[in-house]
Amino acid sequence: MAFFGFGKKKEQEAQQAIQAQAPVQESASASEEDEARKGLFSRLWHGLSKTRTNVSGRVDELIEATEEIDDDFYEDLVDILIMSDMGVRTSDKVIEELKRRVAEQKITDARKAREILKQILKEMMNKPRKPLKWPMVMLVVGVNGVGKTTTIGKLALRFKDARHSVVLAAADTFRAAAADQLEIWAERAKVPLVRHAEGADPAAVVFDGIQKAKSVEADLLIVDTAGRLHNKKNLMEELRKISRIITREYAEAEVRTLLVIDATTGQNGLAQAREFSEVADVSGIVLTKLDGTAKGGIAVAIMEELGLPVLYIGVGEGIEDLQAFDADAFVEAIF
Repeated sequence: MAFFGFGKKKEQEAQQAIQAQAPVQESASASEEDEARKGLFSRLWHGLSKTRTNVSGRVDELIEATEEIDDDFYEDLVDILIMSDMGVRTSDKVIEELKRRVAEQKITDARKAREILKQILKEMMNKPRKPLKWPMVMLVVGVNGVGKTTTIGKLALRFKDARHSVVLAAADTFRAAAADQLEIWAERAKVPLVRHAEGADPAAVVFDGIQKAKSVEADLLIVDTAGRLHNKKNLMEELRKISRIITREYAEAEVRTLLVIDATTGQNGLAQAREFSEVADVSGIVLTKLDGTAKGGIAVAIMEELGLPVLYIGVGEGIEDLQAFDADAFVEAIF
């Protein structure tokens, strides 16, 4: 298998591929930024190691065994993509486009087909995303156990480090200790937290959160919501009530809804994304725990089948391991 045995070299090559078009900078600050980018890519590289072994390792093995690009080659490639949790529909679409480009360009070398495959995946994952606008309310939704509260804490730290003022609102009043967990993150990020007693009306928490955000002229209000999906009607009504409060009390704010998905749940995560999209106006996905799965292809499936951009990915436990999603870096780290 071509992948095994020289991971460091592959990492360096991938970093060079991503940075190849960047102009040379001589200033100290530019050099620091470059080092920071390398550090982030290194975290991404190591965080996606299981997926890389499952995808790139098997693709490289297939290429080594391929004498000519034929139907068997494409069938094996589809199987590899499906095994990465890319899903049957998305995998078939990728391979059909690969066939078209290979035929159009009269390619006979499987290694060149591999590069075209990478390009197709990058294009599919480069979904447009809205620019950030302030003030903003960020509603964070998702079932319990996906890492929602941790994601909110990391987002608060991320925006605080970017010199934005942040307020947190613990509107998940149904889960025991949800507000307590969020309070730990609020203290860590040194940002205000608005919370009520367990079982309180979530909309009332959001109302008070808005008043707090307005009083301190915060850039961002991040709202934790209840992770319930078993009763879609109740969840829909709750989100509608929250939306009415925001529209009435904070009309000047941009509203974004982020859906947190646990990558280790694979196709079940895609089903969750589909269901939440039916009850909420989801702006984008946060895909957590990618370091714990060999099936990172779920990111491609979600973006392609639902048309939703992946905005952030989690590739580890550290604060820096929640990264803004970059399609080129993601594909290079897998391949």
